[in-house]
Amino acid sequence: MVARGFKICLLVSSLFFIIVAIVIVTLILTMFKPKNPDIFINPVDLENFQLLTPNSTTAPLDMVVTIVNPNYGSFKQVNSGAHLKYRDTIIAEVPLEARLFPARTTTNVSTSADITTEKLIADPNFWSDVEGGVFNLTAEAVLDGKVTMIKIFKLKAKIYIHCGISFNITAVDASSSCISKIKL
Repeated sequence: MVARGFKICLLVSSLFFIIVAIVIVTLILTMFKPKNPDIFINPVDLENFQLLTPNSTTAPLDMVVTIVNPNYGSFKQVNSGAHLKYRDTIIAEVPLEARLFPARTTTNVSTSADITTEKLIADPNFWSDVEGGVFNLTAEAVLDGKVTMIKIFKLKAKIYIHCGISFNITAVDASSSCISKIKL
């Protein structure tokens, strides 16, 4: 009689653990599957942006980077940096301080890039772009950090970011388009 009760208890416990395991695996493969963040770069105060000032080798470009984290896990980024490129030439380094991007939130990050004007002027394509009224930059970054899920699971992660920024000189406006990829 005791053995029969023990077998029933073991069977019910096994079924319970199998159901819990199926629910956990389903959640991990659907809801907790990492999604790529959405990123937008918005240069600010373009009216006062002076790219070619006399006796200056750099031009500071202030910008706000908006990062939308659609995941159920937070991402803690360590100090890293990005760079701005004109065609294939790196013209500025952009510091990105360590910060936490909470789960399912939008975070604005203010930063500045000191554009090396000498490198721009040296490129023969720059002047034809300026005459055309538009010049394009690319921004690239790799953010190292940790993803924390449910305050229990911590995984190392990298976010690869590639953005195209188009400056319309005549309209004093800029637009950006970014692609990001997260790897755990």
